[in-house]
Amino acid sequence: MSGHGTPMPMTSLPAGPLSGVAEVPGDKSISHRSLILGAMAVGETRITGLLEGEDVIDTAKAMRAFGAEVIQHGPGDWSVHGVGVGGFAEPDQVIDCGNSGTGVRLIMGAAATTGIAVTYTGDASLNKRPMARVTDPLALFGTQAVGRSGGRLPMTLVGAADPVPVRYELPVPSAQVKSAVLLAGLNAPGQTVVIEEEATRDHTERMLAGFGAEITVEEVDGKRVITLTGQPELSPQVIAVPRDPSSAAFPVCAALIVPGSDVLVPGIGLNPTRAGLFTTLREMGADLTYENERIEGGEPVADLRARYSPDMKGVDVPPERAASMIDEYPVLSVVAANASGRTLMAGVKEMRIKESDRIDAMAVGLRANGVTVDEGEDWWAVEGLGAGNVPGGAACQSHLDHRIAMSFMVLGMAAKAPVRVDDGAPIATSFPIFVPLMTELGAKLA
Repeated sequence: MSGHGTPMPMTSLPAGPLSGVAEVPGDKSISHRSLILGAMAVGETRITGLLEGEDVIDTAKAMRAFGAEVIQHGPGDWSVHGVGVGGFAEPDQVIDCGNSGTGVRLIMGAAATTGIAVTYTGDASLNKRPMARVTDPLALFGTQAVGRSGGRLPMTLVGAADPVPVRYELPVPSAQVKSAVLLAGLNAPGQTVVIEEEATRDHTERMLAGFGAEITVEEVDGKRVITLTGQPELSPQVIAVPRDPSSAAFPVCAALIVPGSDVLVPGIGLNPTRAGLFTTLREMGADLTYENERIEGGEPVADLRARYSPDMKGVDVPPERAASMIDEYPVLSVVAANASGRTLMAGVKEMRIKESDRIDAMAVGLRANGVTVDEGEDWWAVEGLGAGNVPGGAACQSHLDHRIAMSFMVLGMAAKAPVRVDDGAPIATSFPIFVPLMTELGAKLA
């Protein structure tokens, strides 16, 4: 059952050629950060292209609860009148982050070094996810956290009234944890340092610099060392949010496996810390090209053209690439099922603590649809059947996970028989126009 209301079963039928232009929504990661840093700046930040999925709307509501003035002027057109670093007011109500792990963890970080008490909750899926990976480093600033067993929501954080700067080395690659620590470091005196062995998506670092924070990134002994000087006055910005590569993954992958397809997906952010899926698809032999490459808002952007690619081969995806495509492995596994040979995905234990255990959810659903899948704690492998040879015909569980639901919908477009999911409602959290967009391209979704 969906944490967002009545379950919405969905079916994807085998489709004819997909063609046209897929205008996917704004980047979810950048949308969250735009609202949060806009609320921590002094003055008015203007944002265009903001993703208006449920996850981001919940973050906008949270910033209003902290005292920022957040206004929607039109589709994707928003303004945030910030209260400054350390200016958050104590909310009158519980902060409900819905389905968003990114939203709750970043918001926790932003409020952690202000002397206010905040209670956080979410939907059924989010309330199962571990928060200790964020609250443990936040405790180093002086923040106190009280939640349910296993570090789960609902949880109350009492912010540090007199925070101290922190030096923290990430035990596992996580942009959410890194960002939470950096946002907390904004209101701590001195320098907060975050060290990561593997580079994760760097939108927070880029955006902090854009807002005027003093932040440096350097390589030291093979590690990435990020140093932030605390207590700046952030300057408001004009932000054009690029389109989301994680959302682009679905029309791109569908076009690669549905015979005769030719789809253009314009304006996609190609930040190197996010583009691992597209690199992997090209290594598999996908007919995927970058057109009109450019820089927008400090982020590399291009139009992606994806054409049906019946001769794709399985590959070993390097473990070090995992951080740059962690959300895209579910739909990559669908492409792998339609390729020839084995695709091995290693170094992916982070997938087991997303909105669902994504390895298990995809493995169970793929097997039900006639695909052989092997798995371990931090790896899984899909035995490709070749173009057009996936039997399909099964019903799959989405586990309240938008990416699982959309991945199985893509599977059904190229399978021999329809593929169903028990609940497609969570798709609205990140890609509210998924069904009409894919239908316009030629998909048959019911």
